[in-house]
Amino acid sequence: MERWEHKTIKIRLQGFTGGILDTEEFDYELNKLGEQGWELVSCFSTNGAQGYGREAIAVFKRRK
Repeated sequence: MERWEHKTIKIRLQGFTGGILDTEEFDYELNKLGEQGWELVSCFSTNGAQGYGREAIAVFKRRK
């Protein structure tokens, strides 16, 4: 039976009311975790006021 471990990261979205993703920072974090063997399995944003995003949340997994 395969066993997995999981990791969740949060990236704060920028802008006056949020909703702007710094893609350079996000790519850096994704690539850094990819080099460590983590595989991205889900990515979503949390909502703030007026429907603007507050954080980008990325969930990863890798074999234990």
